[in-house]
Amino acid sequence: MDLSGFHPTRRVLIRSLLLAAGFAPALLAVVARAGADANAKMPISAGVQELSGDVRLNGQPAKVGDVVNPGDVCMTGGDGSCVIVIGQHVYLLRENSEVEFYAEDFVQTAEGFISGTVKMAAGAMLGVFGKTETSIVSPMATIGIRGTACYVDVQSTRTYACVCYGTADLGSTVSGEVLETVVTKHHDSPRYIYAPDGKHAQGRIEQAKVLDHTDAELRMLEALVNRRPPFDEPGAASYSGA
Repeated sequence: MDLSGFHPTRRVLIRSLLLAAGFAPALLAVVARAGADANAKMPISAGVQELSGDVRLNGQPAKVGDVVNPGDVCMTGGDGSCVIVIGQHVYLLRENSEVEFYAEDFVQTAEGFISGTVKMAAGAMLGVFGKTETSIVSPMATIGIRGTACYVDVQSTRTYACVCYGTADLGSTVSGEVLETVVTKHHDSPRYIYAPDGKHAQGRIEQAKVLDHTDAELRMLEALVNRRPPFDEPGAASYSGA
C-alpha cells in the first residue's frame, strides 16, 4: 500500500499496524490469522490495543491495555493515534482528536452489545460496529449507526462522514433533522454535512469523495473482534479507490 499521500503521523500508525514496521506484532498476527482462516476466533481484548505519540485518557497518558469505560474521554495530540476496542466496536482515532465514549443513553446487553452516544469534539475517527444503535455526534452532524462502519472527520465548517458499509441516518446536530438515510456496500455515499445557517450554497448535505481511510484499516479493525468486512465476502463489489 502506497502511504506517501497520508499525513506523517498516520503513515507511522499504518506502517506499525499493517507492515510490521513498528510496535504492533499482536495486531498483525490477528489480521494474518483472520485472513488465513475465516472461522478462526481470537480472544477479544477490551480497551486500548495500540497507540502512537501523545494519547490521553481522561487527561492522563494512556497505555496499551487501558480499558475505556462509558463517559471516558480520549484525546490525541498532533503526533497521536490509537486503536480502542469497546464491546463489539473498534475505533481508530487520528491525530488531534477528542472523543467522549458512551456518556449518554449507554446500554450494554448480556452479549456485550453496546449502544449509546459517541461525541466527537474534534479530529477524525474510523469505527466498525457490531449490533448497535450508536450515534456519532459532532458539532454539526449526527450519524445514527445501525451495525456498520463509518469514518468521520470533524472540520471547521463541516463534518465529513463516509458510511463504509451498512446503513446510517445522517442528520443535523443543530436542527435535529434527519437529512438522508444512506445504505452502502463499499464507500458508496460519502457526504459533507454543514450547519443549517444558509451560508453554504449547496445546501446542508452534499456528495463527497472517499477521503483518508482504507480497506486495509477496516480489515484490521474488524479482525480485532473476529469479523471481516462484507466487501471481502465472495461476490462482493470491488472498490478501486481503497
